[in-house]
Formats: sequence, structure tokens, C-alpha cells
Amino acid sequence: MPVLQLVRPDHAAALLAFELANRAYFATSIPDRGDDFFMSFDERHASLLACQAAGTDYFHVLVGDGGEVLGRVNLAEIADGCAELGFRIAEKASGQGLATAGVNQVCALASMEYGLTRLRARATNDNRGSRAVLARTGFAETGAILLNGRPGTSYSRSLVDNG
Repeated sequence: MPVLQLVRPDHAAALLAFELANRAYFATSIPDRGDDFFMSFDERHASLLACQAAGTDYFHVLVGDGGEVLGRVNLAEIADGCAELGFRIAEKASGQGLATAGVNQVCALASMEYGLTRLRARATNDNRGSRAVLARTGFAETGAILLNGRPGTSYSRSLVDNG
């Protein structure tokens, strides 16, 4: 089973390989990141690590037995105890429960390690896989949105036990 790890400097090559190998697959459900993303990947990776060190974002990878990145589960735009959740799983690893497991693990970290109380997420309505993961991991629909020009849904999940 892949291991969830906080992104480190030595993940750069595996992350770039993951993004390149899955570029066309990801573009079927979310906007392509564009050629500039890949051409300046090292600078982008350094910038993400700086944001992570500042505590404004936390980036995680799901790493397989061979050291390959099989997925990403990120918390971005942290403010006032809340963050935006985003995730993506490699095409070859999709349908195996990795997204659900990764999101559940990051939700636990968000609450216990990062001190967050609520997470937000968004998905286009035609992205059935992401919507199913969000439903399985306790996110509730909060409204209709337009996401990159496409109909979508916003979600929210409380990380506070009200019991």
C-alpha cells in the first residue's frame, strides 16, 4: 500500500515524472497545467516547499513501494483554520481506493497535526470519481459553482467532533 508523505525536496523528480506521465489523463477532468508548469518545475517545487515551510499550504504524495509517486493530496490557502483540499491519482492507480485513503489520512493530519477545523473542496459535475471520493470521506455539498468555465459543486467538511 502506498505511503502518504509530506512533500520534500527529494520528491521533485518523482513528482515531475508523475505529472508528465499523467498529463493527458488529468486533462480529461481538470484544466491542463500548461507547458510552463513543466518547464519551470524545479522553481515551482521550491516555491511549494517555501509555502509549506511558512504553514500556508501542506503538500502530500502517495509513494509506492518503488518510490514512484502514485498520487497527491494537498491542502492549500490555509487561513482561519480552513484549507482547500485537492487531490489527483495516477491513471494506473485509479479505482484502487488510493484517493479515498489519501483524503482520509490528510483529513486526520489536518485536524491533529495542522490544527485545522474545516476543509473545502471543489469538483466539476462530470468528475464522478472525485465527487464520489468527497462523499465517501465526509464532505457535504455546499453549492453549485462554475469551475474553470464548467458546472461544478463546492464541498465542505468539518474536522471538529461535535459529539
